Amino acid sequence: QVQLVESGGGLVQAGGSLRLSCAASGSIVSIRAMGWYRQPPGKQRELVARITSAGSANYADSVKGRFTISRGNARNTVYLQMNSMKPEDTAVYYCNVDQFPINYWGQGTQVTVSS
Repeated sequence: QVQLVESGGGLVQAGGSLRLSCAASGSIVSIRAMGWYRQPPGKQRELVARITSAGSANYADSVKGRFTISRGNARNTVYLQMNSMKPEDTAVYYCNVDQFPINYWGQGTQVTVSS
């Protein structure tokens, strides 16, 4: 089993910044990728950003140029730097770890952007 602990959510005004952190622990063998997903109110969960073990990152079009995903030196941590935030970024953000064949999820952290 892999446990994920997220932190960094909260309330921010439009145009502001937040940084999310996620630390993985437990039975970490070979992580293929780590990422962040979000679920806005009344909508389905969607990919925000994902980074592979090789360091290749991809982003949702809606956050390109504003959000940056990175991994920590310990390789079992992942960060999401969110800048120029918009009200439509409001959602519960979930950390994800892809350790084939299992995907692990964090408990989610609320991010609210006020206009």
